[in-house]
Amino acid sequence: MIATRSAGKLRELRPIFSGAGVAVIDLREARIPETSDESHIESYDTFEENALAKARYFHERADGRDVVADDSGLEVVALGGVPGVRSKRWSGRLDLDPAALDHANNAMLMGRMRGVLDRRARFVCAAAWVGAAGSAVVRGEVSGMIIETPHGANGFGYDPYFWSDELEMTLAEATVEQKQRISHRGRAFAKLLAELQARELLKMRRA
Repeated sequence: MIATRSAGKLRELRPIFSGAGVAVIDLREARIPETSDESHIESYDTFEENALAKARYFHERADGRDVVADDSGLEVVALGGVPGVRSKRWSGRLDLDPAALDHANNAMLMGRMRGVLDRRARFVCAAAWVGAAGSAVVRGEVSGMIIETPHGANGFGYDPYFWSDELEMTLAEATVEQKQRISHRGRAFAKLLAELQARELLKMRRA
């Protein structure tokens, strides 16, 4: 089971698992209702701790079903790594719908980057798995820079402002396949699947 309620993340993750021959369902399909407790799961200082906390939380709520989860965010060099693990909550406007929240966070990013010459940044993702046999967590990263004008209508979050050095375009301009190949999330989950296969723990085909 994929422990996320983000439609954007699900669009990126489903093809990864499908390509590996692993059947997955999401929280809605598992009929796990959203509760206020979920807003407090990611309260740790590292992506790895947050991803594991989320996977463990939903593993307990899903009758012991194997669960994968992630925590990801943007780290800007000139801002000392901010927003980091607070990327989604940076603007403090969790009362907004996803599109409006993205707009608020990006407005804050542009405000903080006004006049800043060092535009280097990276996206980080920690992908975690929790099952009856234990747990695992790995990290994926992609480097780039923050641009001043958004480009692209794909993706979500900070994607329109993040220029990928490898793709030579923003993540919002990339196709799902291009983004999956180089993105922090794509790399993290590819590593996670490889580790689970190596440990013969890929029992998620009916998850």
